[in-house]
Amino acid sequence: MKLSEFKTIVGTLSELSFQLPNGESVPSHYHVTEVGYITKRFIDCGGTQREETTVNFQLWYSDDIDHKLEPQKMLDIIHLSEEQLGIQDFDIEVEYQSETIGKYGLEYNGSAFVLTSKMTDCLAQDKCGIPQEKQKINLSDLMAKTNSCNPNSGCC
Repeated sequence: MKLSEFKTIVGTLSELSFQLPNGESVPSHYHVTEVGYITKRFIDCGGTQREETTVNFQLWYSDDIDHKLEPQKMLDIIHLSEEQLGIQDFDIEVEYQSETIGKYGLEYNGSAFVLTSKMTDCLAQDKCGIPQEKQKINLSDLMAKTNSCNPNSGCC
């Protein structure tokens, strides 16, 4: 989800809620401890230089159960970040504490923002020597597609 989409949705809400990929809710007394942007410059395993920039939200909660972030306060924090840090309309990445700091994508399901699982991947599969998964087909399907002689047809 891009920052502009997030701001548009937040502007229509009376409360902000976040949900983990497993369906569990982030406690309602969470804090947004950081809003920023992260630029990552790297070289993939095939030697291609790459760069990606994301807007970063860090969600955190403690024993302060009386705290609740209101939508307008979230928009104010984002606006300040845009002014002072020059944040642009990039995809959002959310950091949230589990066993370690987890990084998540973000979607909206109509009632809550859902932290979506992110996976690692090889960005240079054509260069790093990992064989592509072979497509499995049935021999009978292959014969039908190639107009091969069917053993029961009497042509052999």
